[in-house]
Amino acid sequence: MKNVEFHNGNTMPQVGLGVFRVEDGEECKNAVKHAIVNGYRSIDTAMIYKNEKSVGEGIKEGIKEAGIDRSDLFVTSKLWFDDYGQGNVEKAYDTSLENLQLDYLDLYLVHWPGTDEELMIQTWQEMEHLYNNDRVENIGVSNFMIPHLERLLQRTDVKPVINQVEYHPYLVQNDLKLFLESRKIIMESWSPLMNAKILTDETINEIAEETGKSPAQVVIRWNIENGLVTIPKSVTPERIEENIDVFDFSLSDAQINRIDQLNKDTRIGSDPATFNGKK
Repeated sequence: MKNVEFHNGNTMPQVGLGVFRVEDGEECKNAVKHAIVNGYRSIDTAMIYKNEKSVGEGIKEGIKEAGIDRSDLFVTSKLWFDDYGQGNVEKAYDTSLENLQLDYLDLYLVHWPGTDEELMIQTWQEMEHLYNNDRVENIGVSNFMIPHLERLLQRTDVKPVINQVEYHPYLVQNDLKLFLESRKIIMESWSPLMNAKILTDETINEIAEETGKSPAQVVIRWNIENGLVTIPKSVTPERIEENIDVFDFSLSDAQINRIDQLNKDTRIGSDPATFNGKK
C-alpha cells in the first residue's frame, strides 16, 4: 500500500474502503472486516451514513483477525449539517467515536460547505479546536469548491489536509485539482467508479484489455497516477480484494490522457455550490 503525505507531515493510505449507502448491519460489518483482513488500512464513513456502529464492529473484528493494532488503521468520519456551528462539533465528534468504539479519529471532515459562509467558518473554527487540543489526528473538508476554500483559508488558521470530492473520469475537476496542489492540500475521490456506471465505458474497457486488469482497477489506478486518495465502495468480498490489487501495474501517459479526455463535467452527486443538506 502506498501512502500520501499531508502538509502537517502525517500520512494516509492512498486506497481505502468507502461505505456510503451501505446499511448498518452484518453486511457493512463484514465488508469492513474483510477489507482489513485483506490489507486495507483506511476506512471511510460518516455520521449521515448511519452505519458508524457496524463500521466500528467491523474494525474491531478486523483488527483482531488481521493481528494488527488500532494505530495501523486510518479511520475517517464526517460532520453533518445538523451539528455545524459553535458548541456542536465536539459533541458530534464524541458521538462518532462512541458509535465507532474508538478513542480518536485519524481524519474528521466537514461533510459539505453549505450555503451559509459564517456557519461554515464557525464550524471550521470548532474543528480547529479539536485538532489543536489533540482530539483528532487530522482535519479536512469534503465537497469544497475553490470559492469555499478561498474564503476558508482567508479567515481561519489551520489549513485542511484534504478535500474529499466527487471525482471520476466524467468529472475531473482539473481547476480544483491544480488549486489544491498549489496549496499542498490532498485531493480525495468519492464514488470513483460512479456507482459502477463508468465500468461500461468503451475507453475504460479498451485500457482494461490492454493492461490485463479489470475496468475498476484501471479507474482506481488512474486515481493513483493522478496523485489522489480514493475510497471505492463495495460489499462484495471479491470486489473488495480486486479494488486494492492495483499496485502491480501502471498506466502509460497516453492511457492516462485518454481517460482524462473522457471528462464531461457530469456529476452524479449534489452541486456543492447549492447543497445545504436538504433534499
